[in-house]
Amino acid sequence: MILAEHLDIAIDDLRLADRPVMLHTSLRSFGTAIAGGPDTLLDALLKRGCTVVVPAFTEPQFGLPAPADMRPARNGLDYTTLPSGTDLPAGPAYSVDCGLINSHLGKLPAVLIDRPAAVRGRHPLNSFAAIGPWAAELIDVQSPDDVYGPIRELADRDGAILLIGVELNRMTALHLAEQRSGRRLFRRCARDEDGEVRMVEVGSCSEGFPRLEPVLGPLARTTVVGGSRWRAYPARQVLDVATAAIAADQDITRCPDPGCLLCRDSIAGGPTGH
Repeated sequence: MILAEHLDIAIDDLRLADRPVMLHTSLRSFGTAIAGGPDTLLDALLKRGCTVVVPAFTEPQFGLPAPADMRPARNGLDYTTLPSGTDLPAGPAYSVDCGLINSHLGKLPAVLIDRPAAVRGRHPLNSFAAIGPWAAELIDVQSPDDVYGPIRELADRDGAILLIGVELNRMTALHLAEQRSGRRLFRRCARDEDGEVRMVEVGSCSEGFPRLEPVLGPLARTTVVGGSRWRAYPARQVLDVATAAIAADQDITRCPDPGCLLCRDSIAGGPTGH
């Protein structure tokens, strides 16, 4: 069994104390249970002075099919599969206290958003949530038109990106590097907190991100806890190096699926019009 003291040693090995940390975690990667579950991992970071940031996405709950008058070209979608009219189905409006999260994100983000001290962003599809000393400062910069503001703030505050048992295809920050390389972010329809239907920024396919390993790998500090490999990356350097690599070779992020519309349109530059 993984104990809190094992997590403490790993956090110190990676020099994460007193820093904001964007966390991507597979609890299964440990190969055995953590005593106390994901709360123990979260508490280990918090007691070392970290501010923990996680994706808290809600595409399944609050996304809407784009009406005919809100469909930019080269947007990673096959519009022929959508209704042809402009009417939208009724649906709930997003709120920061909705308590919902995409189940594919895993248990730890769900645990974090349930804590009373958690702060959650106002993006209806791709919110981030944080807890810790700088939670408000990191999250308040997010908006529907600035989805990756928390990642930019993380980098500006000398933050780290911590991958626990997962690969680069889970590193959300690389979507900001895509944007900085010259790509426009995709646009999707959602109902925001005011009930207004609007277009918001979202990311692209991430399954090709492991192809950035040769340039990003040297930036990581690594350790092992049980069966889980931990890799901590300096956020600012990751963004600088990945942005340069994508700008030099836009095809570097292409995923293995030759029919992926997200990769095709993102590599071509992203949406046009609207």
